[in-house]
Amino acid sequence: MNERQKELLRILLAHAEGALQLKELSEKLGCAEKTIRNDLDRLEESLQDYSSANLIRKPGLGILIDINGEDRSNLFNNILSFERRTTEERLLEIAFQLLTNDKAITLQHVADEYYVPKATIKKDMLTLGNWLQRFDLQLISKTRLGHVIQGLELNKRHALAHLSELVQATQLETNYVLDLFMAYEVTAVRKALRDMQREFSLSFTEDAIESLLVHVLIMIKRTRQKSPVFVHDAEKEKAVERREYAYARWLFNQLESAFRLSFPEEEQVYITWHLISGKRTGEDAVEQLEYNNSEMDIVNVLVGKMEKLTLFPFESDSILIKGLAVHMHSVISRIKYGFPITNPLLPNIKKMYPYMFNMAILTLEEIKSTFAIDIPEDEAAYIVLHFQASIERLEGKKEKKEKALIVCHMGIGMSHLLEAKIQQQYQEIDIVGCIAKAEVQEYLKTHKINFIISTVPLEKITHEYIVISPLFGQEDKKALNRFMEKLKKKRTEPNDSNSLIRFLQDDLVFFDVDKGHRYEVVEMLATSLYQGGYVEKGFIHSAVNRERTSSTAIGGRIAIPHGSPLMVKESVIAVALMREAMEWGNERVTLVMMLALSKENQQNFRSVMGQIAFLSESPFIVQELVEAQSYKDFSQILDRQR
Repeated sequence: MNERQKELLRILLAHAEGALQLKELSEKLGCAEKTIRNDLDRLEESLQDYSSANLIRKPGLGILIDINGEDRSNLFNNILSFERRTTEERLLEIAFQLLTNDKAITLQHVADEYYVPKATIKKDMLTLGNWLQRFDLQLISKTRLGHVIQGLELNKRHALAHLSELVQATQLETNYVLDLFMAYEVTAVRKALRDMQREFSLSFTEDAIESLLVHVLIMIKRTRQKSPVFVHDAEKEKAVERREYAYARWLFNQLESAFRLSFPEEEQVYITWHLISGKRTGEDAVEQLEYNNSEMDIVNVLVGKMEKLTLFPFESDSILIKGLAVHMHSVISRIKYGFPITNPLLPNIKKMYPYMFNMAILTLEEIKSTFAIDIPEDEAAYIVLHFQASIERLEGKKEKKEKALIVCHMGIGMSHLLEAKIQQQYQEIDIVGCIAKAEVQEYLKTHKINFIISTVPLEKITHEYIVISPLFGQEDKKALNRFMEKLKKKRTEPNDSNSLIRFLQDDLVFFDVDKGHRYEVVEMLATSLYQGGYVEKGFIHSAVNRERTSSTAIGGRIAIPHGSPLMVKESVIAVALMREAMEWGNERVTLVMMLALSKENQQNFRSVMGQIAFLSESPFIVQELVEAQSYKDFSQILDRQR
């Protein structure tokens, strides 16, 4: 509510003699009548927190607020004595109070503090209680005492560090929690962290520094409140042996001087864990990881499995392996020490790179089985970005040079002159030979080329070729440019313009499906594939388990459940068209495509995923597909997308 709207509310509350005309209000506030109408809409929303309040707007009568004395007084206090908080700000501040206070807080106390009814605070407490369950914390209501949060100190600190996630619908910054501390505290801790980096030549990412800043501030506040974390003696001994413990001890010397506090050893161990888990760049991280065999084993298995599933030569990408080594060190440490993260990019990564995301999830299931480490989908999404970057690097290398054969009818001298001109002007073309027309068929039997540059027309040639003048003038150059552009465009398009239809079967498209849970849909489709002989029986469990690990919804009301490619006998896609949109993780889904593509068909998998990604951006086409009444209708709609 802005200042003009507050003044409008004050005028209406103070005018007890009757209604005010719109014109009077616009003159008092110095704005147009249309502006007043818009402001009244905003006031109506604010008055919903007061059960007796009713904004009356009647032509001829005017505008007035019908409200009882108690609520009128509370509203005045709100305007005159308190800068009104938004619902989101209030919720965050209440959560902060409860998480940093071991004493119970009553609903009435909070209602009085924020000038809102107790019913509103009850709703806030319900929202807060549900959110706290993510951190294994409970919001307990004690009779005549109030509300208090129960749980481990470590979990309370995790919740404090993730406060901004309590109100995801807002545009608040992820480090909103910093606003809950004094400015001088934030400045002092930030300086100490920067000095620590310089002292030990550390290179944390900016996100890691912001995370450390929040956790150190929380640690300082909880130390003042005499609420330390609990650390087993065995964990203390392990932490002391780490080089990060020396960093933490140096940092604590700075903090003790700045805040005149003495920190227990448990807190130094706690911050040591965070320093170990913080994402770093630079050689200091790489050097340390060279000696951690278990982490490198995980990276090697991860890269090897992804290569088998996707047929991309990831093991040849040293940049990928080094990057993953640094990243996985932080991932494994966060899991080990219980520092969960939330990835704000998760929905977008699942939607933009569904193929790579799903291959990563399948691979991480094997990592879980082999190394007993469960990597959540928030972490998996960041790992996907490493592999996606590798693909772009690898595909970039493929485009180094195009192998071309010159066919010239004017002898060897003219052939080599043409070769020299082309290689001088086209760095991306590698001329592999200059031959006569009669030699072409025999040459192609033993040599691999991308296309032919010929000075004469060619017959019975399956390779792409262009005819130019042996003198290679300006018009020839323009023609070759167009030819190269067309060739490049053609090669970037999927081999099969509608490979999706290629994998569909009449008896595997189910219409008007009505199930209570997405797991039932997955099981139904997987069972139909098994009964049709397309997959092994274990595929059913694999598909359901994959869905339990992470929702396969990719946006656009589409989900793509799937099982292990190693259990697929014959590549096929099963489809369920839902009677009504159903909950699928955090999304609503109407079109379900179960992908059963074997290891041998992974190249087709990428083409299929490209077409599904196109559908996810085409709501009208999806709606047409869902409304189809027969396989013929369904396939014809897809066929029109060629």
